[in-house]
Amino acid sequence: MKIGLIPLVMKEIDGGILEEIRKHLEDFYSQFDFNVEILPETTIKDLFFSYNSTRRQFLGRFFLMKVAEIKGLKGLSAGLGITDADLYEEGMNFIFGLANPYLKSAIVSLARLKPTFYGERDGNLLKERAIKEAMHEIGHVFGLGHCLNPRCVMHFSNSIIDTDYKGKDYCEKCLNTLKRNLR
Repeated sequence: MKIGLIPLVMKEIDGGILEEIRKHLEDFYSQFDFNVEILPETTIKDLFFSYNSTRRQFLGRFFLMKVAEIKGLKGLSAGLGITDADLYEEGMNFIFGLANPYLKSAIVSLARLKPTFYGERDGNLLKERAIKEAMHEIGHVFGLGHCLNPRCVMHFSNSIIDTDYKGKDYCEKCLNTLKRNLR
């Protein structure tokens, strides 16, 4: 079984970040017989219709549909899009990611995970944040909901502070649910 990492590129996505996400997901999900592959970059030029010029953001659900389309074409078990575009959903100022378990697809936006967005400089911070959000969204793909444990990777991140506080792993309760869902 295969999880595909699908770079949906507006300007540029660092290949090193993609490789770190791939490695972390594969290290964890290999216990469920998944391998993780980085697919070739896809431009977002056909998604510009979803751009809101007032907000200067893209509506995330269309990125999710693009990931689902590519997942289907490539015959993947699950698809995780990674984009440098800033995403939002109706009723929210922004989103770090979005997932749909029925489509077995998710998207993570790096835009607001970047330390420079907050005037920070730590180079490892983006890697840590991206891994957490990738684990979170793939958790949703495999049927996990939000967790009340603020240290669990499935805890909802209302701000970057929440993302920085939570860990990269599933709590025992979420891990047990995941095992039931994937076995």
